[in-house]
Amino acid sequence: MLRGIRIVEIEALGPAPFAGMLLADHGADVIVVHRKHPAVPGQPERSLLDRGKRSIALDLKNDDDAAVLMRLIATADGLIEGFRPGVMERLGLGPEACLAANPRLVYGRMTGWGQDGPLASTAGHDMNYIGLSGALWYASLPGEPPMAPPTLVGDIGGGGLYLVIGMLAGIMNARAGGKGTIVDAAIVDGSAHMMNLLMSLGQSGALAAERGQSLLDGPHWCRVYRTSDDGFISVQCIEPKFYALFLARLGLAADSQFANQFDRDLWPALGDRLAAIFATRPRDEWAKLFEGSDACVGPVLSPHEAARHPHMAARGTWQTVDGALQTAAAPRFSAGAPWTPTKSPARGEHDAEIRAGLAEP
Repeated sequence: MLRGIRIVEIEALGPAPFAGMLLADHGADVIVVHRKHPAVPGQPERSLLDRGKRSIALDLKNDDDAAVLMRLIATADGLIEGFRPGVMERLGLGPEACLAANPRLVYGRMTGWGQDGPLASTAGHDMNYIGLSGALWYASLPGEPPMAPPTLVGDIGGGGLYLVIGMLAGIMNARAGGKGTIVDAAIVDGSAHMMNLLMSLGQSGALAAERGQSLLDGPHWCRVYRTSDDGFISVQCIEPKFYALFLARLGLAADSQFANQFDRDLWPALGDRLAAIFATRPRDEWAKLFEGSDACVGPVLSPHEAARHPHMAARGTWQTVDGALQTAAAPRFSAGAPWTPTKSPARGEHDAEIRAGLAEP
């Protein structure tokens, strides 16, 4: 779908290379500019996040290598960088210089705090960003510290995916009007924007400012329970018809307390009762009991277990490439050939090929 689009990605960590991987997964020619030597000793020779990309190794503090990068940028639709604000400018590779070399360039900047604001120049990580943005607030039961899945809500959801959206929007605009743009993709902005679906529940009274009092973070029918084998089972039967099926499978259809699905005063006690029930049997027995029903109950699987689940296996979602477990490209399209895993390049593997394709200065 993205064949014919070229992206230059400056080596970074986390959401920036993830964004480049996603673009490469869908056919973009993504050239990652690796450092000549790993920034972290012992860093793997090949990164899963570099799959489908080509690699050139450059020292951006070296004038000759910087000149090669500028020639490469002149051929690109977009550039991705993931440094703190001001780093690329100090290298002489900021937006002004790059857009002068290529006025149609979409210059994508991936940061946690954004290009401006009081925190723009300070360090941070996924949990810090989503904590400040409000995205971490509802991520636990009342009385427990909030905890979100590592990297998914901030780095990937609020960061990498929003950078991809920005890059594609910018490229479409440049192709229509001939002018490039700068994409300021900040994890605090993206993760806050992701809250709008949840915030929309507030318009109907389904979202409370207090944790544990909303339809998605407090009810006994919207939790994860521990099973007898220290596994976990997820329960989220929101609609009454699904909740009724849930109670029927558990033999609780006639229980008068459980009949009051939306009585907030009962949620803690009913949660305790369900916790005691689910603790009596192993995870897979519970999964089998609810399998094939609309009760909206399922097992919590590790990635390796997920790869073996019949549904995930049928879709080929999880795959092993060169001994590394990873997921296939998403989303899927009806047009074109099915996605095929591609090997990640070694650092500088395509130097000669990429240099040969550049016009001489």
